[in-house]
Amino acid sequence: MAAETQSDTDFGEVSQLKGILFEYLSLGASLLGILSLAALLVYVAVDAFGLEAADPLWFLIYFVTLVVPTLGFVGYGVKNRAVGTVGGTSLLYLLGGLAATLALSILFIIFDAQQWLLVYTVGVLPAALVYIYGRMKEWQQASLLAPIVFAVGSMLGVFLKGPLATFPQQWIIYLWTLGVPVAALLGSRALNRDGRDAAVATAVGTLAIAAAAALVGPVLTGLNSDVTLLLGLFVGAPTLAYVARLVRTGHDGMAGLLMPVVIFGGMLLGAFVVQQVAVAQPESWVTWSYFTSPPSQLSAEEAGLFPAIVGSVFVITNVAIMTLALGVATSIYLEEYAASSGILGKITRLIQVNISNLAGVPSVVYGLLGLALFINGLGLGLGIVLVASITLSLLILPIVIISSQEAIRSVPNELRQASYGMGATRWQTIRNVVLPQSLPGILTGTILALGRAIGETAPLLMIGAATTTFAPPTGYFDSVTVMPLQIYAWSSQPSDAFRYGVVAAGVVTLLIVLLTMNSVAILVRNKYQNES
Repeated sequence: MAAETQSDTDFGEVSQLKGILFEYLSLGASLLGILSLAALLVYVAVDAFGLEAADPLWFLIYFVTLVVPTLGFVGYGVKNRAVGTVGGTSLLYLLGGLAATLALSILFIIFDAQQWLLVYTVGVLPAALVYIYGRMKEWQQASLLAPIVFAVGSMLGVFLKGPLATFPQQWIIYLWTLGVPVAALLGSRALNRDGRDAAVATAVGTLAIAAAAALVGPVLTGLNSDVTLLLGLFVGAPTLAYVARLVRTGHDGMAGLLMPVVIFGGMLLGAFVVQQVAVAQPESWVTWSYFTSPPSQLSAEEAGLFPAIVGSVFVITNVAIMTLALGVATSIYLEEYAASSGILGKITRLIQVNISNLAGVPSVVYGLLGLALFINGLGLGLGIVLVASITLSLLILPIVIISSQEAIRSVPNELRQASYGMGATRWQTIRNVVLPQSLPGILTGTILALGRAIGETAPLLMIGAATTTFAPPTGYFDSVTVMPLQIYAWSSQPSDAFRYGVVAAGVVTLLIVLLTMNSVAILVRNKYQNES
């Protein structure tokens, strides 16, 4: 007995020592990776924002007016959780609204607003009403009827575009197709929390704010009415609704509403002081004209990334839709329907092995596949949006399938058996039990896969995508370029201004788009994760 105790003690001491060493090695490796990434980002940021040209006094002014107040307020928010929660939420409303405005502005450059008006009016809206009515009345056929209404109505909307010659102004189209749904969403949230009167006031107020922003905003800001309406709809209305709810409930963290004021006020104060003192400022390459101008091969100062930004958003949106639909459907079949024994079981295992192997195939091979199958085989055009979207979808599809299978497999089998015991069919069990439980894992895998797709260049070069285009794509058969390709084209320019300043600005823009896309996806994932 003593020998066994001694052996156990020795084993525990050795195991503890190894565990401590492993812990510190892991910590060191993590810190090294974080510091290396931070150094790389700082190096890129210095070139992109031209910080080397700034006077040290410029840094001191913004440190005093922006960094110190922000850190002080954050520290106060950490001590007072209510204030910190309100401050973070209010800042999230503002930044999320700005991101939504930017994304929709880009999307409506790609898609025809008049066509969207017709598709929404006779397709999307009726289908949504059928679905909502079915949920309210517990009418199970509504889930099958709604997609049919959507498909038929959308085709009718496409057909009606030709005969109709007159359409309302674009801001009115936005108010009807975007303002009404947002007002209904905010109103429904207010209905659940505060009652019918608050819901009606919130919905009407949202539409009033959006309309006022479209009519008055251009005079005050110099922007066009479409952009000001989107700002009023996605920034102004949700923020004011949140503030009104805090005031109505007498929330303890009302002081947190000052966080956006501290941050944006610090920026404005710093800019005012810098102007008065007249110190040298950064010579930033990341400017508004850089986001809205076409590229230039001659002048770095006139170079812009606008067509590549639109192309990246266009392509990655299609990739997300295709991979989610195909990936989730495939994973559901393989996990819930495919046979596990016999000849069909062997075929299933063979498919699984091939999917795992395809996840490790180099991306350039998918480019060759796209060239052979879609361009040479089907006769589609070189470097068009459709071919680029399908090729990148094939690239990340195995990753999405594998991650979705793991998420579906992690759902406890007891939940399935309980659903079957209640009399549910297999499809009802999948729809109401398996998918809601596995959706956070599915979205996590999709986020990682899309992050890989948005930075790819080799497959697009293989399918003949242009490294530079001077106009954004407006349809699936237009030539397209994406941000990594445009950055690659600039990196080969002999001028240092291109190879350092413009390229670094492109990298920063790509990171902004990637982080915005991932942030939205993570918020959606966390919402479903909390609900499950």
